[in-house]
Amino acid sequence: MLINPTSERLVALGLTGMVKALDEQRQAHATYDSLGFEDRLGLLVDREAAERDAKRLIGRLKFAALRQAACVEDLDLRIPRGIDRAVMAHLVDGAWIGRHENLLITGPTGLGKSWIACALGHKACRDGRRVAYHRVPRLFEALAIARGDGRHARTLKAIERTELLILDDWGLSVLSVPERRDLLEILEDRHGRGSTIVTSQLPVEHWHETIGDPTLADAILDRLVHNAHRLPLAGESMRKRAVTMKPLDLSGRA
Repeated sequence: MLINPTSERLVALGLTGMVKALDEQRQAHATYDSLGFEDRLGLLVDREAAERDAKRLIGRLKFAALRQAACVEDLDLRIPRGIDRAVMAHLVDGAWIGRHENLLITGPTGLGKSWIACALGHKACRDGRRVAYHRVPRLFEALAIARGDGRHARTLKAIERTELLILDDWGLSVLSVPERRDLLEILEDRHGRGSTIVTSQLPVEHWHETIGDPTLADAILDRLVHNAHRLPLAGESMRKRAVTMKPLDLSGRA
C-alpha cells in the first residue's frame, strides 16, 4: 500500500533511478523476495548511481560537441597507418591527460586524424573529464565575434576550464595577428593545467611557419610541443580505400 506514495516521494527527491528499480522489483517479486532488505536497497542505490552517471555523461558529451561519433573500441589497427599498438593503448588509458600533457596527431588528409581525436575525446568524457572540441578556423571566428560583443574573456575562460581541448584542422592558413594572440592566450592559460589534442596535415616542423610571427611562434610552440606525445600517421587515404573496396554492383543500375 505504501508503494505508490513511496514512488512519488522518490520522484519528488529526484531519485528516478530508484523508482525504476523499485518498479522492476515489484514486477519480478519472485526473483527479489529471496533477497534481504540491504541487498534490495543496494540494488536500488546502484541503479540510481548508474542513472546519474549516464546523465552526467550525456551532459559532458553535449558540451564536448565532438565532430564525429567515434569510440576507441571501434579503432581498426589493422589498417596500415603507422599506429603503434602500445602507443595507442597508452593514449586510450588517458593518464597523460591527468598529467596535463598534449597530443599532436599529424598526417595527410583521409587517415582519420579527426576520428582518432574524437574517439579519445569520447573516452575522456566517459572517464569523467570535461572535453571541448573546436575546428581551429571556426574557433577563431567565434573568438572574433566574442571580442566584438564583450564575451571574449568569458569564452577564453570556458576553454581554460576544459580538461581536454581538441583543436582540429590546425594549420590550414597562416594565422592573423588576433588569431596568434588568441592562441597564445589559450595555451598560456592551459599550460600545466589541461591537455590539448591538435590535428594537422602539416608536420610539426612546419608549424612555426604557419603561425607567422617568429617570436609568438616560439612562445606558442614552447607551450604546445615540449610535453606532447606525437602520433604521425602515414599511408593511403581511408576515403580512397573505401571507394576502391566498394562492392561491385551487379544489379545493372548506373
